[in-house]
Amino acid sequence: MKYEDRLTAEDRDPDGARLPIRIDTTSNGEFSPVALEPHNIEGNIIAHSRATENARRKGESRRSFMMSACGAATTLLAVNEANARAAKTAAHFNLSPDAALDADAAMEALGGEEFIFDVQGHYVNPTGAWLGKLPESARPYSGMPNACVAAADSEGREYLNCLGPEEFIKDVFLDSDTDMMVLSFVPSKRDAEPVTIEEADATRRIVDAMEGDHRLMLHGRVNPNQPGDLEDMARLAADFPISAWKTYTQWGPDGNGFFMTDDAGEAMIENARKLGVNNIAIHKGLSFGPKSYEHSTCADIGEAAKRHPDINFILYHSGLDLAVTEEEFTPGAPKEAGIDVLCQSLIDAGVGPNKNVYAELGSTWRILMRDMDQAAHAMGKLVKYCGEDNVLWGTDSIWYGSPQDQIQAFRAFEISAEHQERYGYAPMTRALKAKIFGLNAMVPYKISLDEAKKRASSDALSARKHAYLERPNPSFTTYGPKTRREFLNFKSLGG
Repeated sequence: MKYEDRLTAEDRDPDGARLPIRIDTTSNGEFSPVALEPHNIEGNIIAHSRATENARRKGESRRSFMMSACGAATTLLAVNEANARAAKTAAHFNLSPDAALDADAAMEALGGEEFIFDVQGHYVNPTGAWLGKLPESARPYSGMPNACVAAADSEGREYLNCLGPEEFIKDVFLDSDTDMMVLSFVPSKRDAEPVTIEEADATRRIVDAMEGDHRLMLHGRVNPNQPGDLEDMARLAADFPISAWKTYTQWGPDGNGFFMTDDAGEAMIENARKLGVNNIAIHKGLSFGPKSYEHSTCADIGEAAKRHPDINFILYHSGLDLAVTEEEFTPGAPKEAGIDVLCQSLIDAGVGPNKNVYAELGSTWRILMRDMDQAAHAMGKLVKYCGEDNVLWGTDSIWYGSPQDQIQAFRAFEISAEHQERYGYAPMTRALKAKIFGLNAMVPYKISLDEAKKRASSDALSARKHAYLERPNPSFTTYGPKTRREFLNFKSLGG
């Protein structure tokens, strides 16, 4: 079967075996998958049981029910129940019990018309030059649990099309409410990029050809501790519509990272200023290992932001560290890693909320969805110390499949009144969530909201989505590694 046929064929979970809200071990490939806690496992078990029961009560097939808002609501209600049993009640998903069977009640909590601007997206180029650096027998990403991949021939690499631009467009723009996305990059040596800027720009042009504009934006990858990257910034800015520079402070060709305040960091900042692209997206958190662990924290961010108030520092993953439990932050007694380091760094430098430091939620929110106590403290601290205008939406998809489940969960997310009062956390109102979903990112990325909304509602991609929704076919799958073995295989292939 041709890939084009597989894209719309009824092969994406016909039995409704998968939950629409995915609480699982999937990694974005930058960290080893983390096992589920007992309450996560219990929540999934409850959700599966309730989904079967509720589908029967509504007289629907399980697949039809899973694709409905009631299916998502049933799953989130089960997550609430399991978290409550585990005494994790600092936050919850605010849904009426009726939402499990009443579509209007489900959409009240999970639907929305916010402008959603995802500032961290990824895809795999199925024909890129990177394949030539692998042994002929290698089948990278072939273990991904995607129905299209599973149906592909057992030989050859045609299956990689299942993870390419068309699948990316389906997952992001057809199966989710995302309006715009920034296509980002992973760290790599200059001759081994899984996706080059040229290939990313080609994907952007595919979307542009659908008569829209600004559906996809581009980063320019630069690691100033790698020979050639600083010099190449001028070419990237001249040849491509670069919206921000993407860098990894904990990465280097020799395994050693850098700080934004050392010579390498300062040189990159100065180049960014000269080239007129004043956004620097910095991978902070989700450490790559002990060798450059210190460079993965946000300890250098406050000082860098103080020195360069005209530069926007966008912190990918917000400094989240999987080895740290996010709890209340006490100024003056920070932890060695995690979001607390970011908070203390801003305080020490005198950089207040809503200045030039932005916290981005790619992978961070998806990890927090597993634990309502950590979710309350992490989100509460980011809004409190970075500012209500400076928390940005990101999902790290396609590694987590379609970002729709992250969107639905965030719409329903609510920090408890007790934690709001005790720790000074802002209530997660619809207005605040609308800011985080997209309004906040419009400022550093210099996008006119009126123009973006106009494009999103009238271009051919929007028309394609309306046609697709007559017969939707979401897969409810994730693509990143789920076990340590899958993670190590992924890393060995340069993922």
